[in-house]
Amino acid sequence: MEAASAMSYQSCSWMGFERGGKTGGCSRIPHGFAVNCRRRRSPNLQVSQLGTASYRAQSSQLKISCCCNKKEPERFLTGVDEALILKKRSEVVIPYLNERCIFLVGMMGSGKTTVGKILSEVLGYSFFDSDKLVEKAVGMYSVAQIFKERSEAFFRDKESKALRDLSLMRRLVVATGGGAVIRPINWRYMKQGITVWLDVPLEALARRIAAVGTESRPLLHNEPGDPYTKALIRLSTLSKERGDAYANADARVCLQHIASKQGHGDVSALTPTAIAIEALVKIESFITKDTAVERLTFF
Repeated sequence: MEAASAMSYQSCSWMGFERGGKTGGCSRIPHGFAVNCRRRRSPNLQVSQLGTASYRAQSSQLKISCCCNKKEPERFLTGVDEALILKKRSEVVIPYLNERCIFLVGMMGSGKTTVGKILSEVLGYSFFDSDKLVEKAVGMYSVAQIFKERSEAFFRDKESKALRDLSLMRRLVVATGGGAVIRPINWRYMKQGITVWLDVPLEALARRIAAVGTESRPLLHNEPGDPYTKALIRLSTLSKERGDAYANADARVCLQHIASKQGHGDVSALTPTAIAIEALVKIESFITKDTAVERLTFF
């Protein structure tokens, strides 16, 4: 499975990227950036270089551009700023990683696949989705089908095998299934790398899952009630069962905290790039703290 890129995500809400949590993107600064920069150079400089008719044409184009795209620059610059911050942050973290894998954990719908692809692209890593690996290994199209036709225990066994195999590799970002944390053996595998918990408020998760449907969510599909209510009730139960397990992660990325820092009242306003930046900040904090402890122990 190839890594997909991050930069095309930056101007949209994290909530809209994955239907069932599986999408990608492409990474490059839009072509329009260079064009817009050239058009906004001082008209006086252009008069000395071009004829009068040419200057008038250029001036006319500039007025049209400013009129039609009056709100565009503010949104665009925000996205570019996030992309640059992401790149600079990755350059700081990469030397400390020593090619270790990154395992993303969190509840269903928390954005592990979207954020994982962004991180893999900016770090120069490969991306894998453990659920997809299991589906491919058993020849079924979804986790829900595996649960239905084989059993949850069968799926968990295959999931553990996939995580074991991945833990033996290097330079990977892995999006794990929501229930991967419930088996201690899986933590033994994932701790060969760095584990990152994407902590998302349950209400936001329920809204997202309700919007895309519960068909691909085997632990939600057969619950009674409207999509949002049944998602919230089931997520609340799962959170109580798995909360302590998620807390075993080396780094915690709290979306509510990021939203508060950015002045948002809702985590759905966050971009996946902003979440990826916070993930790198937390990874750096964990690695540097861990390194400092090792040095003290050595001396």
